[in-house]
Amino acid sequence: MTERDSVLWVHAHPDETSLGHALVRSGVSRLREAGTRVAVSDLYAMNWNPVLSDADFGTATGGTLSERQKHAATTGRLAEDIRREQDALRAARHLVVSFPLWWYGMPAILKGWFDRVFTAGFAFGVRDEQGRVRRYGDGGLAGRTMLVVVTAGDRATALGPRGISGAIDHVLWPLLHGTAFYTGMRVLRPHLVASADLLDRATFPDEEKRLRDRLDRMNSETAIAYRPLRGGDYDGEHVLLDHVRPGEYGPDVHAVAQGAIRTTATGPASACVRSRGVQRQQHGQCSGAQDQAQ
Repeated sequence: MTERDSVLWVHAHPDETSLGHALVRSGVSRLREAGTRVAVSDLYAMNWNPVLSDADFGTATGGTLSERQKHAATTGRLAEDIRREQDALRAARHLVVSFPLWWYGMPAILKGWFDRVFTAGFAFGVRDEQGRVRRYGDGGLAGRTMLVVVTAGDRATALGPRGISGAIDHVLWPLLHGTAFYTGMRVLRPHLVASADLLDRATFPDEEKRLRDRLDRMNSETAIAYRPLRGGDYDGEHVLLDHVRPGEYGPDVHAVAQGAIRTTATGPASACVRSRGVQRQQHGQCSGAQDQAQ
């Protein structure tokens, strides 16, 4: 990070004595020591209102809630607390979002921050010069990078590729791909602090250093290589073309693998290379065959 960098750090945890708060304090201190401008939105301390409603839109008009939201966003009629957060995000090059993993998702107050701040006409629903909606690799927040810092009580292996809780990239798929990438941001791999309840004064410095190292290299770290909507891999219905990782399903197919491109196994899995319609109809059968082939 450099002196020209700027960060908006959004944090959601109700306990100021928590590990999450300690990591925020340490991380913000590290960034500021490097001369980085940091704004912090501590949602519980702010008593943030997480409920999206027409009260957010003032006198804006429109036939649907989305239309009224976009009208308010583009005419300066949004509620003051939303405008404040959007201004902080406009001024930031990086967005750091930190929270405890509750029931495999973010706390409701943080979900409400995204609901109210990532408005139509600001984060999404914006168009390019050809009049096309910018999304999935482009959008209102293009040019920014997002790092998610998440604490979890489960062990790291349980949140790994074969863990019972699911890989953390998959658990956070709606946030990483469906929110950050959708609105045009570069998305770094989530920073997982596992077995959070077991950390103590002796082990905290290791986690502190690990987070500080991630913050130091936010500019240079390689982002998740999600496939952009208009990168040539999707058809007009936003479905991967048949030749792109045929016979494979799930979140990972929507990212370009690092290193060698994985090829489809021969044998049972080869029968799963078929048209999009058949792929949808026989998804379960193909998935089973692919698992056996691996």
